[in-house]
Amino acid sequence: MFNKRITIKDLLASEQTNYQATVMGWVRTFRNNQFIALNDGSTNNNIQVVAELGKFDDNLLKRLTTGACIKATGEVIPSLGKGQKVELKADAIEILGDSDAEKFPLQPKKHSLEFLREVAHLRFRTNTFGAVFRVRHSLAFAIHKFFNDKGFVYLHTPIITASDAEGAGEMFRVTTLPVDGTAPKNDDGSINFKEDFFGRSTNLTVSGQLEGELAAMAFSNIYTFGPTFRAENSNTTRHLAEFWMIEPEVAFNDLEDNMNLAEEFIKYVIRHAMENNKEDLEFLAQRLEEEEKQKPQAERSELGLIDKLNFVVNNEFQRLTYTEAIDILRESNHNKKKKFQYLVDKWGVDLQSEHERYLVEKHFKKPVILTDYPAEIKAFYMRLNENCEPGRQTVAAMDILAPGIGEIVGGSQREERMERLLKRMEEMHIPAEELWWYLDTRRFGSCPHAGFGLGFERLVQFVTGMGNIRDVIPFPRYPKSAEF
Repeated sequence: MFNKRITIKDLLASEQTNYQATVMGWVRTFRNNQFIALNDGSTNNNIQVVAELGKFDDNLLKRLTTGACIKATGEVIPSLGKGQKVELKADAIEILGDSDAEKFPLQPKKHSLEFLREVAHLRFRTNTFGAVFRVRHSLAFAIHKFFNDKGFVYLHTPIITASDAEGAGEMFRVTTLPVDGTAPKNDDGSINFKEDFFGRSTNLTVSGQLEGELAAMAFSNIYTFGPTFRAENSNTTRHLAEFWMIEPEVAFNDLEDNMNLAEEFIKYVIRHAMENNKEDLEFLAQRLEEEEKQKPQAERSELGLIDKLNFVVNNEFQRLTYTEAIDILRESNHNKKKKFQYLVDKWGVDLQSEHERYLVEKHFKKPVILTDYPAEIKAFYMRLNENCEPGRQTVAAMDILAPGIGEIVGGSQREERMERLLKRMEEMHIPAEELWWYLDTRRFGSCPHAGFGLGFERLVQFVTGMGNIRDVIPFPRYPKSAEF
């Protein structure tokens, strides 16, 4: 068997010495024609492989370049070098894959994140992205474990859909019809989608929520975890065209149950990463600290990464209504001194990221759950609240706001009353005939139910401290970029 290797993580974790081992990985550096820093992605730490002087052919040594892939077999011995307990004294070295040192983009020096996005196919080999994507894996695993242990059913909702769950209209069309102008047309000049593959207009999904509600009416507790798409021409550090969403949907839950589930969920997955990726998070915390030093004092975070994560895990989330939040924001010095880009002047405005971050980071100094938003700025499926003030109709919605990033979760109790739902759909110009299947859940055994959506990349961004969402997904999709 070719692969009888020990991972570098396991080798470094053991203090055992004087035994034979095989390691495989990629050369980070080769110095003094003797010391190879080897990494296999299992940890950010390298194993030092010692190629004893005079023992190996010069032609082989010339091929030990940065990026080359090798197999090394030898004796694990105590290390005299700093920062490592053991090293491998090589008896045999085999080149598995050469790397042209002149052309390899990742030279042993510091590279900007912007540059690394241009070589996203290779950036996994850097310490920063090694740590980020190990943490991403850990969070994904924790998500499945959390819901599985609670008896939820994991539902795969469709990626191709004919419905727009949000009523957003910013969707990627899916079609097999020609795009050169020769597609079949109706009498009014519009495209005749009856000739298309699915016989109707279809898009990439923006959410699995509506389908999730259908399953919740049978299994009680379900969750989705899959890719979603938004065709927003948005070049920000917080938006992607393709991202992953976690969307639990729970029968018999009201808004308070929904908030409790979301808070417990966020704390669980962050705690899991902190317990299982301590080394990676410490590296990312150090990286963030150095990055913060480059910022003006006023823009620096008050908490380091590990402190911020502990802060979320160990604090009860502050809960308040949208109306209470508007009063706080309107009366704040920040608003009065016009430090907000978007001033808060009246009830009913949609809160911006700067407002959300002010509430979390400046006012309450803890994560915040905002509830009971104006109906006008929320989706059709959210349950209308009773006994609202005249002119202030609200819905049983909730958003969770986190330090450094703003909104991380959006959810609501769903409108289970058929007549109210139909009226809302009519007001928001959502055709009931196209969602007949969704409305059937209100016709046949409707019940109170609630759910939320969490953008996975926003969660990874929060836990890793990365400033740009494009750096927490392996191959980011955003306007004018689908390279890899």
